[in-house]
Amino acid sequence: MSLIQSFEPEAKSGARVLVLGSIPGVASLQAVQYYAHPRNAFWPIMGAYFQFNPTLAYETRLAQLNRHQVALWDVLQRCERPGSLDSEIRTQTIQVNPIADWLQSHPEVALILLNGGTAGREFNKHFSGISTQGEVSVLTLPSTSPAYAAMPFQKKLQRWHAALDLVYRH
Repeated sequence: MSLIQSFEPEAKSGARVLVLGSIPGVASLQAVQYYAHPRNAFWPIMGAYFQFNPTLAYETRLAQLNRHQVALWDVLQRCERPGSLDSEIRTQTIQVNPIADWLQSHPEVALILLNGGTAGREFNKHFSGISTQGEVSVLTLPSTSPAYAAMPFQKKLQRWHAALDLVYRH
């Protein structure tokens, strides 16, 4: 069983939206990049919304998100998981990131977008108080992972863009 660890948050001060995944998959861990799998829909969805090319260099894509006050992180800090599937996470090994503390130092965050069912379940299990405080909206969205093939890309795009409209009102 392999112990995996999430990355540090990618954020600048003034972030208004926090996107939380569960924990990076194998492709992301190898590349040391959020959403690195070539078929992950995250970057195409964000690129379409904020009007940047999703194939730009990783640092440039991060800069685009920072410019639009979007932060990236994961709910889980570490766990044991063989491969990339969230369904393979050994729940007894889960340690979560200090999201409540992070939010205290980023009071401008108005919206938390949970990328997929595992991120949603684990966030609600460990941080339910955040979603009931009313100051921050919390939404669970369809996973952008290629492993979640039940929903077509266009539907994922619509759901994510509608959520972003809560802050950005395109």
